[in-house]
Order: sequence, then C-alpha cells, then structure tokens
Amino acid sequence: MKTTQAFMMAFSSLVSNKMRAFLTMLGMIIGVGAVIAMISLMDGMIDYTMGSFSDLGADTITVNLTGMSSKTLTDEQVYEFVEEHPEHFCDLSPSASLTAAVRYKDTLLKNESISGVSESYSNMQALKVTNGRFLSYADMLSRSKVCVIGTYICDELFNGENPVGKMIKIGAESYTIVGLLEEKADSAKYSADDYIYAPYTVVERAAGSAQPNGYTFKMVDSDKSSAAQQELEDFLYDVFHDSDCYMVTNMASLLDIMDEMIGVMEKILVGIAGISLLVAGIGIMNIMLVSVSERTREIGIRKSLGAKQKDILKQFVIEAAVLSSLGGGIGIVIGGIATTTLGNLIGVSCAPTAKAVAIAFGVSAAIGLTFGYMPAKRAARLNPIDALRSD
Repeated sequence: MKTTQAFMMAFSSLVSNKMRAFLTMLGMIIGVGAVIAMISLMDGMIDYTMGSFSDLGADTITVNLTGMSSKTLTDEQVYEFVEEHPEHFCDLSPSASLTAAVRYKDTLLKNESISGVSESYSNMQALKVTNGRFLSYADMLSRSKVCVIGTYICDELFNGENPVGKMIKIGAESYTIVGLLEEKADSAKYSADDYIYAPYTVVERAAGSAQPNGYTFKMVDSDKSSAAQQELEDFLYDVFHDSDCYMVTNMASLLDIMDEMIGVMEKILVGIAGISLLVAGIGIMNIMLVSVSERTREIGIRKSLGAKQKDILKQFVIEAAVLSSLGGGIGIVIGGIATTTLGNLIGVSCAPTAKAVAIAFGVSAAIGLTFGYMPAKRAARLNPIDALRSD
C-alpha cells in the first residue's frame, strides 16, 4: 500500500468520526498551545528582565561604603586604583546620596532622592539628555549647584515644559537645571524617570560627608567580571581591613544568576505543560485501540485480499500521526494567539518563537507515532480468519 493511500484512508477515518477525532485531538491542542505559550512568554520575560538589568549597567560594579570604619577612602585613591588597572576598569563615578524636599514656586515634592554622580555617569549608564546637557567635570571641581532631572520631576514641577535654565530648591539650596533626561518608564514615580542628578562633590557636602559613600566602576570586559571584582575587593580590604565596611555588587554576576533562575523556571513550567501532552498521547493510544477493535473485520478482509502486516501497521501509525499532527497544528495557532494576548495583558512584548513551535510540533508528532505504534502493531498481528469471524 502506498503512503499517499494510507494518508487518504487516515483522513477518511477521521472525517467519518469527527466528534471523536476532535475530542481526542483536544488534549494535544491544549498541550501544544500551553507549551508554546509557556516557552514564548518565558523568552519574552527573559528579554524584558535582561533588558531592565542591562539598563542598570551590565558591565558595571558598584561599591557601597557602610561607614562602619574610622578609616576613609578618598576619591583620589579610587581614581588611582582605576588608572593602575586598565585591564579591568575603564571608567569611574563616585556617588553620594541625599533625601530632601524639592520645590519650584508653590509646588513641593517631599522626600525626593538626589543622586550625586560624576560627569562619567551618563556614559556608564547610557543616560540620554533630550534638552540641555549632563553634568561636566568643571561642575565637580567648582562644586556648582546644578542638576539634571528626569521626566517625572519635570512633569510634577513644570507640567512638562522645558525646565533647562530654571532654578529649583533642593532642601535649603537653589540649584539650576542644566539638563532633562530622556523618558524611560512613562514618567512614573519611583521609576527610572524619578531622578535628580547633581555633582557628587556638592551632594556629599550637603549630606554632611567629606567623602563619597559609594562608587560605580565600568569594566573593560564584562566576561572577566569575576577577576575585576576580586581585584577591587582586594583593594578595598587593604584599605579597611574589614569586609563589613563595604558591599560590592557585580551586575554581570547578577545577570548570570537571574538567567539561571529564569531558565529553571522555564523548564519547570514547560514540564508541567508537557504533562498534558503525555495525557493527550495516552488518549490517542486509547482511541486507536478502540478503532482497531471496531475495524477488526475490515482488517481481516484486507489481509485476506493480500495486505501484509507492514501495510496494516503503516495505515494505523499514519492515522495516529495525522490525528496528533492536526491537533498539534491547531495547538500552534491557539498557542500563538494566547502568547500575544497574554503578553499584552502583562505588558511584555511576546511572540511565538521558532524554538517553541519546533519543540511543540515535534513532540506532538513524536507522541502520535509512539502512542500509535502499539495499537497499529496489534492490528497488524491480527489473524485474518479470527478477524473475519468478528462481528
């Protein structure tokens, strides 16, 4: 029997039992759709999460000083350290922080965070200025009371108008706005748009400190972040002789950990969704066994007319594969729609990936062949005389 003839007979059998075929495919449809949605959504979440962390500087190491030591670390010492290790570090920004009220005319914002940074910070964190400029080296040296603000601050104080050149009060001091940052997070409070940057030399003094309370280092190669972190920790320990006096955060290491965690979650979710594919496979095997029982006389007639075991085996294996593949195809469409819909609901850009479709369809076809083989083998081994006697 030709393969094309076997496919035609398989389709004919499915059409003659539409409802039974649909109910059998339903498990495969749900399983394939769930696998595609899970994999695609997790891929979208990975891209979103990695993108968010990358915006914070995937090639940076931050150091926060806890203030638990009487020993001090000056910015001159840290700049010298960076110059002595060009193989690991290419840039540096001291940092200081201050929480204060911010006022413009009659508008008051309470408890705003003021970040003191250097002129290098904008390049290190990929900050873009849409109006005006970022902080300069001259601002650091002269301790100029200037600042750069995010779009949230601009909307709250100036109703979205260009704020460059205007003066605001930070605490009791007046600062001139020299730049407006590009919007990143819909100008929401506590987001990446809710920031005020000023020279670290000014902020540290306003906070009552003689030195920066932290540093951000830009690495030459994030793939060598472990070596760079170790070099930095050795330097800090030589200064303080106590690891409790500082905290080192390596963004590249955090990204690796996050990637591993999401990868484990993806495998767990796909495994859960895959259970429905297993159940669907059992359903296919069950319905094929029923089909063999119902068509025992047909099998006996075909064998008496010269059909070989391999012909009967091929017919039922192909029928199971067609049943499984049709369910898989419908599941792919439904999974694609579900992925896009769920992605829009959670605010993450998601689309069915080639990997997800290939895995889901490949598994569905394999299940059809695997679970269809046993019923097909049973049909092929039927004794033609006993089969003809069957009612």
